[in-house]
Amino acid sequence: MYFFLVSLALSALFTFGAIKLFTTIKLFDIPDGGRKLHSRPVPLGGGIAIFLAFWLVVGYIINFTNLFGKNLHPVDLVGVFFGSLVLLIVGLFDDKQRLSPVARLTAIALACFLAIGGGVGIDKITNPLGGVIGLSGLGASALVFVWIFGMTSTVKILDGLDGLAAGITAIGALVIYGVASGERWHQPDMALLALIFVGAILGFLIFNFQPAKIFLGEGGGMFLGYILGILAVISGGKIATALLVMAVPILDLIRVIIVRVRRHQSIFQGDREHIYYWLADKFKISERTIVLMLYVVAAGFGSLAWFLQSVGKLVALLFAIALMGVVALAIGRGDNNVKFPISNVKSNPKS
Repeated sequence: MYFFLVSLALSALFTFGAIKLFTTIKLFDIPDGGRKLHSRPVPLGGGIAIFLAFWLVVGYIINFTNLFGKNLHPVDLVGVFFGSLVLLIVGLFDDKQRLSPVARLTAIALACFLAIGGGVGIDKITNPLGGVIGLSGLGASALVFVWIFGMTSTVKILDGLDGLAAGITAIGALVIYGVASGERWHQPDMALLALIFVGAILGFLIFNFQPAKIFLGEGGGMFLGYILGILAVISGGKIATALLVMAVPILDLIRVIIVRVRRHQSIFQGDREHIYYWLADKFKISERTIVLMLYVVAAGFGSLAWFLQSVGKLVALLFAIALMGVVALAIGRGDNNVKFPISNVKSNPKS
């Protein structure tokens, strides 16, 4: 708990400083009267505060304590650190002067390769019908790559409402903490790493919850998804656990991509197809209420992941798919297909 509080306090302090810094250098997200729901310029780059708080605390533990080592090998985090640094730097450039989708995807791919090359991997996954499935070599690396890449992209795109991406990522990390600290798994070092991550996010969320005083920025969104994806892997293949927490955002992203492809529209071109825009437009629900609703959904699925075994998690995931299928039918093609030129979309939200 001590390191959780230190991480939270450092993150809050760094976020306060980031607000001052990025306001001074005028790195703002400007309202566009379309997809962006905020009404005034808001500084970007808040992800740097989470990055600094998380890695400073982790670095201290590695160098001055022996709390890591039983299940978590500190050397495996070297590639993760440099991968997250790549995402943060590229994200800051993207916030300042919009990069091409290819550049962003290349940065994510590089970060994934750095993590895998540094030792992040998986040798088995649980078969929901019983037993385990062994993995090795290229197949295992490919699965880890796809998972981390997908999680990084999902959280980046989820950053569309104040506090949404940060809050749901914190819920996901908290669930991993709970599972790792339980009697069944008993992974105190993994639990500590997840809890430090939660603290770093919450320190930022104090300033990011609606009405936000600062946004994550591109690097921040990618960093959150990247670390959450890696936590799910290195904590013993808790991919199903993280998948359940992120089920609605992931399925919503898949649905939006399908809709854009069917329209012969670039999948990177913004519109108002995401579920949170539909809730705002169709039911006139406030931004804060929508965020809290999605928190509850994520926490609900996270609780199921916490207590259910493999078959139960599969049933819960199928329920989430059915739920999003109903939502997809309700949204239909609707009136949310207003397109926003790629060149006009700066930072938050991205897609």
